[in-house]
Amino acid sequence: MAQKEKILIVGAGLCGTLLAIRLAQKGYDVLLHEKRRDMRKESMDGGRSINLALSDRGLMALKKVGLDEVVRQECIPMRGRMIHSVEGQLRLSPYSGRSEDYINSVSRSGLNITLLNEAEKMPNIELVFESSCVNIDLEKGLAHFKNGGVDSKIVKADVIIGADGAGSSVRKTLMSRTTDLLFNYSQDFLRSGYKELTIPPSEDGEYRIDGNSLHIWPRGKFMMIALPNLDKSFTVTMFHPYEGHAGFNTINSAETIKSFFTEFYPDAMSHMPTLVEDYLSNPVGVLGTNKCYPWQAFGKTMVIGDAAHAIVPFYGQGMNASFEDVRILDEMIDAHNGVWPKILFEFQESRKKDADAIADLAIDNFYEMQDKVDDDNFMKKRKLEMQLEQKHTDYYSKYSLVTFRPELPYSEAMKKGRAQDAYLLDVCTEKGLEEIDLGEVYEGLKEL
Repeated sequence: MAQKEKILIVGAGLCGTLLAIRLAQKGYDVLLHEKRRDMRKESMDGGRSINLALSDRGLMALKKVGLDEVVRQECIPMRGRMIHSVEGQLRLSPYSGRSEDYINSVSRSGLNITLLNEAEKMPNIELVFESSCVNIDLEKGLAHFKNGGVDSKIVKADVIIGADGAGSSVRKTLMSRTTDLLFNYSQDFLRSGYKELTIPPSEDGEYRIDGNSLHIWPRGKFMMIALPNLDKSFTVTMFHPYEGHAGFNTINSAETIKSFFTEFYPDAMSHMPTLVEDYLSNPVGVLGTNKCYPWQAFGKTMVIGDAAHAIVPFYGQGMNASFEDVRILDEMIDAHNGVWPKILFEFQESRKKDADAIADLAIDNFYEMQDKVDDDNFMKKRKLEMQLEQKHTDYYSKYSLVTFRPELPYSEAMKKGRAQDAYLLDVCTEKGLEEIDLGEVYEGLKEL
């Protein structure tokens, strides 16, 4: 395409930068504004990164811009969840019965830097940092930016796309027009937050625990997970309530930290020499779901990614969903011949139900990960799913439908997956695993 429209993207995070690259590849002139300083020129604050799980949906979008193989070099394959009991016993729960299915641990900042470096190579992308969007004229396509609270300027564009995260300033402009846009917005916080810790490499520079698993310490109403890094460390994330015995507000001193970890996470504690220092210095982050509608206004302004549908991280799909937004929008541009009012409207209408679906699934998985992974019937169901996927390669569990079937919309994966879960749990409740006829179960699943 030889488009000459000017597209303004607010937010140079993962979604915004990937979108800028794809639009530039299609011939658009792109202005990419970011309120923060250039992350490539300063060290990042600790404690708020949450390592990301890159899976097939995200890789499919990266392949569209030719960066999938480059990014794979920054990834560590994770083939399943390594479940840690309080006593230190380990149990691997594979993500799939197919050996080729796995997810990848990737650094949020490392991936963002890779995308920014690629964007900077493109002559039709203008990158502007320390530029905060404070207001948008939705009808005229004008955006007001401030730099350092002193300098200000007005930017005019044919299309303005807000990829500026869960606290989106672009979305706030849409919200300010509640009456004429009939704008709906909801924000739901979990009663739990998160805190990041570290398992460093061993003294000989190797992983202290298995380096190709997502580790999880499920403890009923709270849990801890760990994802591997390329430097052989692990990023460890506690997901705990704010109050009560396991609450962040209760575990607030060296004494209470050591006591709690000794009781609930003893095998992890033995690998965390800087536990107390990390715990006391790193902040507690919030976990919430944002939903809104409409995503666009007047065929000129739209929100995308977390600005439109921020979700909790428990399906490992937040980044993947945002990257998929870019892929779907790209397809809409081609389908509607670059006519932006039609593109923005149709993207919103087709994508909203899928964004809502993955948001709901992520909440489901929060309770599954912290409470159900040690449940007898749940473990039996997972074993049955593994056997089915090994014997019948056209069967995909709910998790696999979401994670390893990128061509399947989230809403369809949720509907099919939930029906399968209900059916398999009934089977597992009625019979022992050795009594279950796989062929009979497979035929029953096909009828759902």
